[in-house]
Amino acid sequence: MVHALQATQQSIRATDPVPRLCLTLASLNRVIYFICDTILFVRSVGLASGINKEKWRTWAARHYYYSVLLSLVRDLYEISLQMEQVAHGRAKREKSPSREPLGYSVADEETEWLQSFLLLLFRSLKKHPPLLLDTVKNICDILNPLDQLGICKSNPGIIGLGGLVSSIAGIITVAYPQMKLKTH
Repeated sequence: MVHALQATQQSIRATDPVPRLCLTLASLNRVIYFICDTILFVRSVGLASGINKEKWRTWAARHYYYSVLLSLVRDLYEISLQMEQVAHGRAKREKSPSREPLGYSVADEETEWLQSFLLLLFRSLKKHPPLLLDTVKNICDILNPLDQLGICKSNPGIIGLGGLVSSIAGIITVAYPQMKLKTH
């Protein structure tokens, strides 16, 4: 909980307004999640018996969901910035007009935008591994609250695998601090 409060204080200082808003709200939701989790812990060890377990479990899942969702919004924003930089750099290098290859058809045009988008996404994330790692971690983290809240039911094996991948991503950021996504 202390770390989440510190993260809130740090995120308020971000210069870019989108990450500042997303990370501040995500950290505040994480604080509320920890409060709910503490109340559930107090009930589970028998210090308080009049606590509605299901209500507090739902509240905890909801605030954890909001926290991870806001972190994913921040990741998507950062990805869009990276894609814009890569596209701009690529446009500078490709000064000659492109010509259509022989055998070009309308069917190629239908899928060309998707291929271009995916290639640009791949190149952007390849140039920014901390962003890739944070996005993968957040996608894995959101699986559990999606299931708990009934938004998207999932297999316990998938949720467990997501938890494992998320934990490995977290360990990587601790072992290699340069892999932690920085806030501007």
